[in-house]
Amino acid sequence: MNQPEPTRPLPPISAVPAGPYPPAAPHLPAAPYPQAAPYPPARPYPPAVSYPPPLLIAAQPSSGTATAAMVLGIVGVFGGWCVFGLPCVLAVILGHVGLHDTRNGLKSGRGMAVAGLVLGYVFVAPMIALTVMVFFGGLIGAATPTTTPTP
Repeated sequence: MNQPEPTRPLPPISAVPAGPYPPAAPHLPAAPYPQAAPYPPARPYPPAVSYPPPLLIAAQPSSGTATAAMVLGIVGVFGGWCVFGLPCVLAVILGHVGLHDTRNGLKSGRGMAVAGLVLGYVFVAPMIALTVMVFFGGLIGAATPTTTPTP
């Protein structure tokens, strides 16, 4: 049977010479090969397959009316005064339809529908006021008689 080899007692601390590195322990057998580095060398590239590939999840379809509401809201902000607020009115209508599309979670784009609604509502009132002023201003201007100075 294999019996453990008897160990020799360690020398007293005063017998160990001082130095930057302690000498090899005399009671341990010499290593048959040189000490290896503590870490393996770095690889220049990652391993071919070291982890499972990521799972691909299908994206939800986006609501087209929500996208259209947001686009028309932005167009209404920058150029709605040219067409008397029509993009803002369409953004409000399509924003409500987009909210209805995204209500049950089958389609994404709820944030775009809300953005279209906010932009539409914020800018539809000034556009309607501008349209009313232009229309009634033109109507009053056409109905008011003008006098021509006589020479």
